[in-house]
Formats: sequence, structure tokens, C-alpha cells
Amino acid sequence: MTTLPAKRPVGAIAFAALVLIAAMISFGRYRGAMDYYEQGILFATAAGLIWFGRFWPAMQRFLPLCGAIALAAIELYDRDLGRGGSNFFLKYLLASQSLVMWMCVLFFLATLMYWIGLLRRSASSLSIASGLSWAAATAALSSILVRWYEGYLIGPDVGHIPVSNLYEVFVLFCLITALMYLYYEARFAARSMGAFVLLVISAAVGFILWYSFDRGAHEIQPLIPALQSWWMKIHVPANFVGYGAFALAAMLGLAQLLISRGFLVDKLPSYDTLGEVAYKAIAVGFLFFTIATILGAMWAADAWGGYWSWDPKETWALIVWLNYAAWLHVRLVKGWRGNVLAWWSVVGLLVTTFAFLGVNMFLSGLHSYGGL
Repeated sequence: MTTLPAKRPVGAIAFAALVLIAAMISFGRYRGAMDYYEQGILFATAAGLIWFGRFWPAMQRFLPLCGAIALAAIELYDRDLGRGGSNFFLKYLLASQSLVMWMCVLFFLATLMYWIGLLRRSASSLSIASGLSWAAATAALSSILVRWYEGYLIGPDVGHIPVSNLYEVFVLFCLITALMYLYYEARFAARSMGAFVLLVISAAVGFILWYSFDRGAHEIQPLIPALQSWWMKIHVPANFVGYGAFALAAMLGLAQLLISRGFLVDKLPSYDTLGEVAYKAIAVGFLFFTIATILGAMWAADAWGGYWSWDPKETWALIVWLNYAAWLHVRLVKGWRGNVLAWWSVVGLLVTTFAFLGVNMFLSGLHSYGGL
């Protein structure tokens, strides 16, 4: 008896075709400005997006929507950055800074609705909160794409992937953390988790607002020489998958600790469900953080002639890696569960935060360019 091959969903095929067409158009138009490494990154990204769309079908709608918003902004700019201040749609909706502000508002509203839904046990409020989170994530990714284009409108030597300073990477952090949460929210049918996870995103949003208005950090600046490398395109995003996953796990650990003390027991998912989601998040985050650390070592060898120099940033990155390696070890090998791991994930976020921000603020080294 012959077994017929399983039919591929039409949406997945259309999405793959769209990604390939976009990659080929980009290659044909910009190949002269890319070296072989960057060309490889382009097609590796296309392959990764196709896989990602099959793994998580929601991306088959989310990614094209973000691309369409970015293309609309590019069309409105018409190669003139000055139109960002005169065109109504760019000024209030589609310029990168406008999109970031919409992202901030939407994440704050989503946090509020998640807490209303949690405390009132309202499915409709939680559904609205989830929709707001998707809208905020859409604004975040669209802003990154538009900002990338805006940099090149300033000048070919200014344009770069927007992951080079704290303002840009905090937007990336909000995007990655939100998407990871939305994936687990759907997989475990546990929307009430968002009340805790969105708190850490709202904290990042608060930082973005302060950093924008107090320091003018939203202004696009040329890359400093140390960051003028294609390594940045892959090292930084991989790092922030780790940071987002660790933040998500810490907030779920906090929810576990509250449940263990009798708070919100009938409103949150079960203690074990929260622990399982936290474990999966840390496992994914640890994988990407490991990749990012290896890429960082290779970048250091390319830039400074050595893979490891015990710079404060490198040392604290190793501490973060060892922390989560030990967390996974005691859970998988020793079988630990419960409040010990919940507390560990919360403290782990504090360690990670110091490695990301504290080192830049209080210690000096090769990575001092990343300070506040």
C-alpha cells in the first residue's frame, strides 16, 4: 500500500515563496553592498524564517504584516528623511520613533488588561490583552525595519541594523520577550501568565521612554568603529533571545512563589505549569545565549586578536552562562523542582541584568562603549 505524502498547508507554501522572493529581490538589488558573509546571512535568515513559519504558523501572518508596514513607510519616505516630519502618516504612525511610541502605549495597555483579566478572571479581558500584545509586537518589529532604512537615508556610512545601542536593543528585548511569551501563551492556553510577563516588558518600555526623552537616544547615530562588523548582526539578536527567555522565566518564577504562599491560586495557571514554561524558556534561552557567547568570542578574535580577555563584560557573561547551566543541570540531572528553582530564576534575572547594564555602568573595559 502506497502512502501519500502529507499535504503542505497552502499558507506555509505561500509564506515560503514570499520569503524567497523577498530574499532574491534583496540580493539582486543590494548584492554590490554586501560581502560574502552578509550574503550568507541573508539566505540563512530566509531559510530560518521559512522554518520559523512552519514551526509557528502565527508567523506566517505576523511577519508579512510587519514587512508590509515597513514597506509602506519606505514608500512614504520616497528617499527623503525630511518627509518624516511633514507627512502625516509618517509623523504620527509609521516613522520608527512613532512606531516605538505606539509599541510603548500598547504594551502598557496590554499589561493593564492582563491584570484586569487575571483579577476578574475575565476571558474577554485576557483576549483583548493578548491582541494588544500582538499589536505591540507588530509595532516593535516594524519600527526596527523602518529605523534600519532611516539610517541609510541619513547616509550609507550611517545605516546599520538597529541593535547597536541601549535604545535599539531595549526595543529588540520587548519584541523578543513578547513573542516568546505569546508562543507559550498559545501552547499552554494560559493567558493569565501575561500579567506577570508583561510587567518586565513594561519596565523595559519605561526605560525606553526615559532614555528617549531624557537622553535623546532615539536619534540615529553612526556606528563606532568597534561595532562596524557583520558579527553584530548575529551576536546581538542571539544574546537577546537569551535575555528575553531569562526574563520570562524569572517573572513566572515570581508567580510560582506567590502561588506557594496562597496568592492568586485560583487565578493563575497551576504551579507545575508555570514551572514547565519557565524550564522551556530557560532551555531555549540557554541555547541561544551559548551561541551568542561563542559568536562573541569569534567577534573578539576578529576585532581584538583574542577569543577571550577576561574583560568584565566577558566575565559576567560567563557567570550568567554558568548560572543557567547549573539551573538546568539540577533540574534535569538532580530532579529539582519547586521554590528553589523559582527563586533561582528570579535571582538569575538580577545577575543577567547586572551583566547587561551594571557592568557597563560601574565597570570599565573593552565593552565600555555600551554605557548609559
